[in-house]
Amino acid sequence: MNSLNVRKGDTVVVLSGKDKGRRGRVIATMPKQGKLLVSGVNIVSRHTKPRGQTDPGGIRKKEGAIYACKVMCVCSSCKKPTRIAHKVHADGSKVRVCKRCAGEIK
Repeated sequence: MNSLNVRKGDTVVVLSGKDKGRRGRVIATMPKQGKLLVSGVNIVSRHTKPRGQTDPGGIRKKEGAIYACKVMCVCSSCKKPTRIAHKVHADGSKVRVCKRCAGEIK
């Protein structure tokens, strides 16, 4: 199983591709594939057939998966893209820390 540096709920910025520079919140993570779903990023069209009378068919737009290596976590303190470090408190709890400002990433 691959470990990702970002978690569900983190704010990230896209580093490369058609959505370069866009920021969004992580909706879901897929560690085995090394991918993420980010809100407002990599919007794809899905053609669906109507399934019953109440469900209309048509073209639906939704977020597609993006590789985790193409995004960088945004620090909640300094609001800048940063790499993530890990720090262990005296009580044994492990937290993620911003490499720029040394603030905790929530």
